[in-house]
Amino acid sequence: MTDYLDRLNPEQRAAVETLDGPLLVLAGAGTGKTRVLTTRFAHILLSGRASPGQVLAVTFTNKASREMRERVAVILGRPVEGLWLGTFHALCARMLRRHAEYVGLTSSFTILDTDDQLRLLKQVMELHRIDTKRWPAPGLMGAIQRWKDRGLGPGGITAAEDTDYAGGKARQIYADYQERLRQLNAADFGDLMLHIVDILRSRPDVLAQYHRMFRYILVDEYQDTNTVQYLWLRLLAQREATAANICCVGDDDQSIYSWRGAEVENILRFEKDFPGATLVKLESNYRSTAPILAAASALIAHNEGRLGKTLRPGLADAAGEKLLVASVWDSDEEARLVGERIEALHRDGHTLSEMAILVRAGFQTRAFEERMITLGLPYRVIGGMRFYERAEIRDAIAYMRAMNQPSDDLAFERIVNVPRRGVGDVALQALHQIARAERIPMTQAVLRLLETGTLKGRVREQLGLLMAALGRGREALAHGRQGDGDERLAGGAHLRVVETLLEESGYVEMWRRDKSPDAPGRLDNLKELVRALADFDTLGGFLEHVSLVMENDENAGADRVNLMTLHGAKGLEFDNVFLPGWEEGLFPSQRTLDEGGNKGLEEERRLAYVGITRARKRALISHAANRRIYANWQSSVPSRFVDELPAEHVEQMGSAAMAREQMRHAPTVFSGQFPLVAHRPRVVEAWEQPARPARSSTIAVGARVFHQKFGYGVVTGADDNRLDVEFEKAGFKRVLDSYVDPVASEAAS
Repeated sequence: MTDYLDRLNPEQRAAVETLDGPLLVLAGAGTGKTRVLTTRFAHILLSGRASPGQVLAVTFTNKASREMRERVAVILGRPVEGLWLGTFHALCARMLRRHAEYVGLTSSFTILDTDDQLRLLKQVMELHRIDTKRWPAPGLMGAIQRWKDRGLGPGGITAAEDTDYAGGKARQIYADYQERLRQLNAADFGDLMLHIVDILRSRPDVLAQYHRMFRYILVDEYQDTNTVQYLWLRLLAQREATAANICCVGDDDQSIYSWRGAEVENILRFEKDFPGATLVKLESNYRSTAPILAAASALIAHNEGRLGKTLRPGLADAAGEKLLVASVWDSDEEARLVGERIEALHRDGHTLSEMAILVRAGFQTRAFEERMITLGLPYRVIGGMRFYERAEIRDAIAYMRAMNQPSDDLAFERIVNVPRRGVGDVALQALHQIARAERIPMTQAVLRLLETGTLKGRVREQLGLLMAALGRGREALAHGRQGDGDERLAGGAHLRVVETLLEESGYVEMWRRDKSPDAPGRLDNLKELVRALADFDTLGGFLEHVSLVMENDENAGADRVNLMTLHGAKGLEFDNVFLPGWEEGLFPSQRTLDEGGNKGLEEERRLAYVGITRARKRALISHAANRRIYANWQSSVPSRFVDELPAEHVEQMGSAAMAREQMRHAPTVFSGQFPLVAHRPRVVEAWEQPARPARSSTIAVGARVFHQKFGYGVVTGADDNRLDVEFEKAGFKRVLDSYVDPVASEAAS
């Protein structure tokens, strides 16, 4: 019956067999955390220390709960019934059903979903006469949920913890919202933990009941717990008569979710919370090669707020390739480099599903998505939508379409009330009727109604502003053309036109005013969209490109390259990992440094550690000397994290000249002395591309090429990666070299 213990290494076995008193298992990446937790659970049952109903096992996800249940059943050789095993919220909901009357509910209370929560909150805000356009309900709901994550009911919010959201009425609205929930016999997601913590605090008899019930407590991913989760666990584990048999498994070096309430301090102070606690460190990594582990360990050692451990290889054959750190000229070259590496690995027999591109911010995926499409490599975006499928991108493209083509009624209908302009169903129906009756586009119908004075009040004012913005954009596009029928715009004028349209229409301002957590990311995506325009000489060319991208085959097979953010990659592993954008201001994020100071910097470093340790065999880190941020190019310097990697485990790629240029811009990067403010880059105008070093392979002038859409043609001019081509059927076009293939002269015959 003890053969399950024989499969453990000495550290893991110590964690499983230490059954008396509090225990903290510090489990590094890839060290067998899940095996330890499930084996410990089974060992408690097999040794007769507790029955299934006397063990409280807490996870963060339903998937982790299912996996633990299945693994325990395998060790026991039979299914186990009556377990208190589940997520924090599922277990608290189960407890709350038993004691709902103590918080004014009945056991049949309803748990509201997000839509119902927002609808109820809006009703309460309306009673307080709050302008929900100025103070959107999702922003206030975010504040309320943050209070609940910190264990604060309406009466527990001090002046220091209050917010000026909703004109300073947030705390009162919170109180009224909670009262409405009680009247409806309902609870929202945050209430499940808040209510049960209140009950355990105020009802010693209930707390004593659970103390008698649970002999052992097991907690997974303890570094990700927020304040209310921490309070709940402490209440259940701290008892006077007997020592708490609580085992928390986690890794302080992988605490990366402070933005959603996680407190790394919870795991750091475990030994203080539970005096006499045993600490077991799992440091044998069974995932990655020795160079990857050495690099990750050296990087994270720069953090001061950690308990400290050093990963070492647990695999018999842990030798492997050094980390590659690539210095590239700009973000376009970065995407090409990653694409070429993926192609080469794929040709050598590596599956695409074992390759991942992990980015710091969601907007970075666009360049790699387009590169995958160009190369014909199928990909998936994990934890988010593809770039051009995101709502804010579709909205912005609809603005461009409506400006570029006044008869595009579908685009105009999408934007006419985004942001809200008071155009209701009646007004929209009137526009449709006029457009159909007179066979004119909806934009002309709007102008007709504005001229006749049919539209009144705010609708007239707002639609007038929209039509004026679209009109100015069309006029600017017309004046910016170079003449002689050439649609290209001088000096990147279409970038400035689109940027101005999104500002004047109020669309960008709508997201600036939005207080929801994802609003900054949406603004970053809009900046990246404008940046994408720079690769095209005409707005029409860009819109055509987007249409082709959107047609990319979703069913290209199960084997696909994985694109995701670093936050979304935690818990996953891949043979080959690409880590682009390691530049100051992007990673570490300047926003995080501004808001979190040194604490924020340490979390960014933990995020870098998580990224490196996702790799089993190979990792490539890249940083660009120039990156377009919004519509402007700016010079960048390598992330301070690059300098913190150990030289003996890193192989540098990139031109020596580029490295010297970066040293000249920011010598402190390589000295280890770097402030919390990122290097302030030199900015050049949107239409000025910094001179790129000569490329090793080019398509020569005079070469015959083939384009998937335009057919065969001859290159008449070349400017870096842009070619002037005279096509046999389509005439003159300027295209990117990645979209054409050189062909032998006889291929066209």
